[in-house]
Formats: sequence, C-alpha cells, structure tokens
Amino acid sequence: MFSSKATAANDKDSGAESFDLSAVIAKLWAGRWLMTLFVLLGIFMGLFMFATTAKVYQADALLQLESQGGQLGLPKELSSLTGNSSKTETEVEIISSRLVLGQAMATLHLDWHAEPILMPLIGVAVQRYDLPLPKIWPFTTYARQSESITLDLLQVGPDWIGKELELTITGENSYDVWTPDGEVLSGTLGQTLSRPEKNFALRVARLTGSVGRKFTLEQRSELKTIEDIRNALTVTEQGRNSGILQLRYTSNDEQNAQRVLNAISEAYVQQNVARGVANADSGLEFLDKQLPIAEKQVRDAEDALNVYRRKYQVVDLSFESQAMLTQVEKINADLQQLQSQEDELKRRYTPNHPVYQQLLNNRARLKAQLEKLGKEADGLPETQRNILNLTHEVELAQEAYTQLQSRAQEVRVMRASDIGSVRIIDLAQTAERPVAPRGSVLLVVWTFLGGVAGAAAVLIRDALRRGVQSSEEIETLGLPVLATINYVAAADSSAGKSTDSQPIIALTDPGNLAVEAFRSLRTSLHFSTLDAKNNTMVITSSAPGGGKSFTSANLAVVMAQSGQKICLIDADLRRGHLRKFFGVKKGTPGLSEYLAEEKALDEVLLPGPIDGLSYINNGRHPPNPADLLTRQRMQDLLATLGQQFDLVIMDTPPVLAVTDPVILGRLSGSILLVARHCVTQLGEIEASRGILETAGLKVIGTVLNGYDPSRAPSRSHNYRYDYQTESD
Repeated sequence: MFSSKATAANDKDSGAESFDLSAVIAKLWAGRWLMTLFVLLGIFMGLFMFATTAKVYQADALLQLESQGGQLGLPKELSSLTGNSSKTETEVEIISSRLVLGQAMATLHLDWHAEPILMPLIGVAVQRYDLPLPKIWPFTTYARQSESITLDLLQVGPDWIGKELELTITGENSYDVWTPDGEVLSGTLGQTLSRPEKNFALRVARLTGSVGRKFTLEQRSELKTIEDIRNALTVTEQGRNSGILQLRYTSNDEQNAQRVLNAISEAYVQQNVARGVANADSGLEFLDKQLPIAEKQVRDAEDALNVYRRKYQVVDLSFESQAMLTQVEKINADLQQLQSQEDELKRRYTPNHPVYQQLLNNRARLKAQLEKLGKEADGLPETQRNILNLTHEVELAQEAYTQLQSRAQEVRVMRASDIGSVRIIDLAQTAERPVAPRGSVLLVVWTFLGGVAGAAAVLIRDALRRGVQSSEEIETLGLPVLATINYVAAADSSAGKSTDSQPIIALTDPGNLAVEAFRSLRTSLHFSTLDAKNNTMVITSSAPGGGKSFTSANLAVVMAQSGQKICLIDADLRRGHLRKFFGVKKGTPGLSEYLAEEKALDEVLLPGPIDGLSYINNGRHPPNPADLLTRQRMQDLLATLGQQFDLVIMDTPPVLAVTDPVILGRLSGSILLVARHCVTQLGEIEASRGILETAGLKVIGTVLNGYDPSRAPSRSHNYRYDYQTESD
C-alpha cells in the first residue's frame, strides 16, 4: 500500500526540480511589450554610444630585421663584432623600450596635451555632427566642430607636471590662461607667454574657435606619456622566424597616429644604427690594441729565424723540408675550415647524423696526417728541423697579423657606412576607416543586451509580483472558485486602450469562452445563494484592477438573457466606471443623487441594453461616500428593488481600499469576491476575507478573472475547451 504523504512529497520534489521551459517562454511572450521596450532602449543606447564615442584610427608600418649589419657582405669572422644577430623577441622589447619611445616622444612633443573642452556625454557628437547648442553660458564654453589648438611651446615647472591649465579665447588673437595656483595670465597668439619664477612658458601657434571657448593644457610626465604610447602600440612578427615586424599604433587623431608611428620607426632605426656603430667602435678599439702586439710577434719570429740562420750558416730550407711545411700549413687550414663547418652543423644536426659523422672522420684523418708529418719531421736533421719550426712560427705570426689588419679595415668601412641591421619596408599609413567604434557591432551588442535585460525584467517582475496562478491556490484558503473567466484582450482596460467605452462580451462576442464561463457562474450562483437572506449580491475585489466591473456587467447580462429581471447598481461612489459598459455619460445622476434625496428612483433607474436588465449609475463623486451608504435610504432602496427584480447586483469598491463593501455587505444576501489571474496576490484574498468575516460577513465564493493559460505555471493542469456550433 502506498503512502499518500510520500506520493505528495515526491510530486513536490519533482515539481521543484523540473524546469518548464514552455512556461518561461510563455511568460516572456506575455511580457513581449516590455521586452520590446528594452530592445528599443538597447538600440538607442547602441546608436548613442556610436555617436558619442570618439573615433579610433590605426596606423601600421613594416620593418625588416636583417641578420648581418648593412649590405656590405662582411665575412663571417666579423659577425661577433657587428652584434646584429639579435632575436626577434629582443627587438620587439627594444621597440617598446623607454629608449625608443622616449625619443619619439621628444621628437613630436607628445607630452604636450592640448584639446578643447567638450560638452559632457554628447561633446563628441557635437563636434562630429556639428549639433547646434544654445548660445548661452555655459554652452558657449564647449567646443564645436573644427575648433582646435596647436602649441609651439609648453614648459612648466616640476610642481605643475600633470596639472591642467585652462585657456579661454578672449579675442581674435588673444587668450587668458588660468594657472594651477589660480593666477590669470593674458597672452597673444604667436608670442611667448612666460612666468620665469614658475619656469612656465607657453606659445600658441594656432587657435581656432569663438570667443569664450575653453581649452585644457597639460604637460604630462615622461613616464606617463611613454606608458600611454606603449599601450597604444602593438608589435608582432609576420610569420614564424620571418624577421618581418608589423607595428600598429592607435589614436583618436588620424594624422597623429601616422606621425607617431613614423617617429617610433625612425627612433628604432637610429638606435639600431647607433648600436651597430658602438659595437664597431668597440671591435675597432680591440683590433687597434691587438695589431701592435701581432706586429711585434712577427718581428720576433723573423728575428729568431734570422739569428738561427746566421749562427748555423743555413740559408733556406731544403726541398723536402719546404714540402713538409707546405703540407702542414694546408692541413692546418683544412682543420680550421672543418672547425667552422662543425660550429654550423652543431646547430642543425646531432653528433650521430651521417653528415656530422663524416666531418668527424675527415678531421680524424687530417690529424693523423699531421701526426705522421710530425714524425717525419723528427727524422730530419736537427738544423733542418729547427729551421722548419721557426719558419712555421713566422708564417703563423704573419697570417695572424694580416687577418687583424684585414678585420680592422673592414670594421672601419662598416663604421663609416653607418648602416644598421633594420630597414623600413613600409612607412606608417593610417587606415581610411576607423577601427572603433564599429556601428554594427555596437548595435548588435546593445540590442542583445537590451533583449537580455528585457527578459530579466519580465522574469523578475513576474517573480516579485506573482499573483494567483490557479484556482487550486484560492481553494487552499477554503474559498470555492465558482468560475474561471478566460482572458479577453478586447475588454482589457489595463492594456493601454481607450477607456471611453468598454464592450460587454456577452453581447459583442457571445461565442467567446469567457461568456460560457459567465453562464457557468450563473448556474453556480443559483445553488450558492439558495440560503441567502435576500436577493441582493455584492461583487467586490481585494484591490483595483481585479475586473469586478467587467464581471458585474457581463454576469448581469447573462442572467438577464436567461429570463430574469436584473438590476445592476454601480455602488462605487469614489471611482466607479461601470457606466462605460452601458454608454452612460459621466455625471449622469445616479445612486449618490438618490441617497442625497436629490433624485427619485425612477429618475436614476435606467434601462439596460437588453430586456430585463436595469442599471443605476453611481452619479457624482460625493465627499462622504460611506456616510451616504449608511443612511436608511440605502436600505429602503435595496428593499424596493428586491421586490421589483429577481436579483440586485452591486459593484462595490475594493475591500482593502475602503469600508464601503463591508457596509453594503451587511445589507446584501451574498458576497462574491473577484481575483485576477497573475495579478491579485493570494495574501490579498485572504486579507479581504478576514476583513469581511470580522464584520460577520461570509464570502460565498470567488471568481478567477483574466485567466491566461499561457502564463499558467504548468501546462499539464490547464484545460481549454473550444466547442462551437457546427456550421451548416
């Protein structure tokens, strides 16, 4: 046997864990107008951001890093002296260094900052589209289109670095400057304005704008300026190990982006040349020191050879010794060549590679030949052997001295050529179209954000203002739901439509599902009012917007259509608008005039739109509605109407707003409470019942009005019936 509590708990857990996507979509569809408003707001924000964001331009340049210094074809032996085999990563860091960027800053005076004061929020749009501004203060201080300033000189003391100075145009060629210490200085265009005690000097070259326009001047610190340049600069290598660097620089000024990037490129090339010259100077200094030493070694070797020849009366080497010396020199040269080749192969192959192994074998063979020649030399006579060694030392010293002289000459040529290892391939060029802001991107992003914000607003509003979702929720309070009236868009006065007149759905659209619900309510009331003390009924709600007037008018018509005589009274003497359903003009005498004894019953009792239905308007709005309703004349009116009609329906104000429903409820035989789907709070219904029960009144039931199945929490419990008469 299954436990009902366990089953209920399982159902509850299942409902908590499940996510009804269709219900969320239905809520979003119900709030589509709010979402549309947010989307339109997003589109407006996208257009606004595009119009008020300064354009950003990008310039690009192309540099080539060469492995050798210049184009002189210098020998490999000088590569260690030229210092031009820098890695690409190193060069990228050098370009972004303070050395290069500081030089570009000094060349273009990028630490000078002078610009017009723009109007807050829309200043960029005013300049871009030449929007008109009122010619009154403070609008006269903000810049218009094509207004600018150019400086020839700006110098401030250390105390004013990073502080703004304000310049105001006072005439055709004159201006005033407000200094940071509050002093006002007057200057003339093209002339130097100075203040020696503050180390301040200013010379304005060009000033375009009307009298009253304001500009800000500032000399920024070197570190701050270099950091700004570095943030706007991007350096990347085109391809892997290509040695081609692409430089990009962004700026709000199209021409400035190109000028700054060209200055950076030139500063980088100059430092590269200077570095090569410095390396060449260092190598030349080293060679100049080594040349005298090498020359002395040659003289010493020659002197030793000559002394030995004179001593032993030896003129020259024998043919055999000369041949042996030639072979030794050739083998030594081959060994040096193999050593150079080995240095290259080490970077490309491992020692086990066949090419590398062949080189090792060749070197071993040459060393074996050299050892063999050494042994043969040992077999020569001592005199010939010594002459051979001394001659070999002379030739080695002469070769070293010759190489040093050759290297020194080549370094001098390179030093004089003043050519670095970098060349500019493409000068800086600014793209025709700005890289930001992108109108299409801004529009898409802000439209998407507007849609997301709209959806969030709908869901949050639904979560914070969660009204009654189903008739089951009302029944948990112990109140029976006599009918559920479907939502009728044509009769929704809260949807922004004209409120001069309201349709009675029972007459204009008798086949509507809502009308069938009113007929069901008519049947339910027949059985619910059997024990009522009289045939008078009060229809009320907990708060405005519940639809009590809509319910009263259509219920009265449906009952009259069944053959009953119905009298409908607009008992809301404060804000009643039941007259709109019957086409009665505002101010038509009604209940308030009757209770004030200004009109008789036959003067306020009006015929309805169908036979059997009569209507009493609320009349003018009196200052004391509750006092009028408590008069004996109200009781007499209900007694008289109770004898003439089968049912008297009173449309009263909301229970939680005023006490009128309680007063009229004591005179009536039954009370019907109207709640609106997804609008009326469950707590409001309970509070309304509490107020009525405290007064000794009982609610016979409730009507769930404006039920929208698409907004129901679960589709599995919603039923819709569409039973229509079949056409012939």
